[in-house]
Amino acid sequence: MATLRPARASILVVEDDPAVARLLVDLLEPADYRVRQADNGVAARDLMQRSGFNPDLILLDLMLPDIDGLVLCSLLKSVSDVPVIICSGTGRRSDSILALKLGADDFVKKPFDPDDLLARVEAVLRRAPSHTEHGLPPPPRATELRVGELTVEPAQRRARLADEQLPLTPTEFRLLTVLAAHAEEILSREYLAQEVWGYADVSNGRTIDVHIRRLREKLAGNGVPGPAIISVRGMGYRIAADDPANTVA
Repeated sequence: MATLRPARASILVVEDDPAVARLLVDLLEPADYRVRQADNGVAARDLMQRSGFNPDLILLDLMLPDIDGLVLCSLLKSVSDVPVIICSGTGRRSDSILALKLGADDFVKKPFDPDDLLARVEAVLRRAPSHTEHGLPPPPRATELRVGELTVEPAQRRARLADEQLPLTPTEFRLLTVLAAHAEEILSREYLAQEVWGYADVSNGRTIDVHIRRLREKLAGNGVPGPAIISVRGMGYRIAADDPANTVA
């Protein structure tokens, strides 16, 4: 008798187009993911809040019939650290940037390449804090990282500036951890993308720029003199404890 392989992780697909939803389910289930599907924002929230379904990842369309996907993304990230990948056919470039600012972990444009989508799902899950029970690698155990007044604690997934904890999204935290682990070193966008998501291409190189801007805002947001994330034109970024330069690439 055949032995069923255990499901690796659970994924909530929030998609109102039945054909696309079926395509996603047919793509994910053979890869051993447990998949639940909701065709609108209310159904997605009901699954998570009333039914007690706690997905390991959410694949979220932006154009839902009852609520803007960007609004739903913001609501979900405000109450949970579940990773969110936006999967949308929107033609507005601003939507992808705003989605990342609201806490999305990745953005995939429709029509998508199935192998690319699976790779992105795997990469985001690999870096999520709660997936060791699914056989994915545990988060790295590293010592406390210090850059001036900034303290990053990878094991606790916590970052503090002086005595104030920084309100970082999971992606922002991973990016800050990589920068802090290589303080004063120039890191290329490709290297940062590889460390944060597990792969590097042209699109997530640009995504790094969005997250860098958000990190700069948060490092400067509480009035405490903190480290600067400095652009090195044509090369990448470095974090410095006391360098006042904070230019934009």
